[in-house]
Amino acid sequence: MSEVRLTTPSFLVLGIIDHLGEASPYDVKVEAARTVAPFWSMPHAQVYAQCDRLLEAGLLSEVRQSGGRNRRLMKLTEEGTAALRSWLADSSFVPVEARERGILKLWFGASPRVHAPVQVEEHRRTLGEYEELAEGVGELLTRGQREALEFGIRYERMMVDFWQWVETREP
Repeated sequence: MSEVRLTTPSFLVLGIIDHLGEASPYDVKVEAARTVAPFWSMPHAQVYAQCDRLLEAGLLSEVRQSGGRNRRLMKLTEEGTAALRSWLADSSFVPVEARERGILKLWFGASPRVHAPVQVEEHRRTLGEYEELAEGVGELLTRGQREALEFGIRYERMMVDFWQWVETREP
């Protein structure tokens, strides 16, 4: 087993495979898009690269399905499970890395009158989707999933409020 530096994307892959029991890289990509993408997006190529890194490090094992497309199915090894559990238990604070394109545009002089109305509309739309999801399946989610969804709801409310403030400021 080689020593590998584990990153948040590494743990995203480990967590999804742990949740699914076994998964192909494609399954991980689909599940990430279906579940965590609103608060943690990960390019598809990075999913495949992480799977390869974690296999090489001995944190995942792999079997190939016979016949057909010869899909790779991965499971966590004991070491992978231990690494994931250790990460989940680690309460260290890591500052948030905000990557809001609209805010960056404001910084460099984009017109608030042009951008704010679009941002308000899109954040309201996303807020509505999250609130609808919470109403429809909120009771089916685990506590952690519900809390992550609540984060999304509160974040979108804050973004609507912020962009409305930007929109109403004097030039």
